Amino acid sequence: MALQMTVDQDAAEPPYEQIRAGIAERARAGELPVGYKLPTVRGFAEELGLAANTVAKAYRALETDGVIETRGRNGTFIAAPGDTAAREAAAAAVAFAQRAHRLGLDHDAALAAAAEALRAVYGD
Repeated sequence: MALQMTVDQDAAEPPYEQIRAGIAERARAGELPVGYKLPTVRGFAEELGLAANTVAKAYRALETDGVIETRGRNGTFIAAPGDTAAREAAAAAVAFAQRAHRLGLDHDAALAAAAEALRAVYGD
């Protein structure tokens, strides 16, 4: 199975974000199964007509999010879902709580700020 993807140069989202979101969505949907080997950064960049740094930036973001994993010279693969996302979310929540506390927000104000951010992102 080849990784078919197009990047819209005229879109509001930058190319690396289009790549990141496309791979993440396809991995979550199971279209890219766990263990699927992604193309090399250079090869994928060439295929998309983009700079290698653009694809590398997308891959770094995906790795940070736990969607993919790099296995050295063996390549980059779709990672198993699960604990990585939950751990990352918990770490982000702790960082937010610590920052809100340092800013002097009380519990209710911090909770309201978090709820508003979630509504903005999830559209609820």
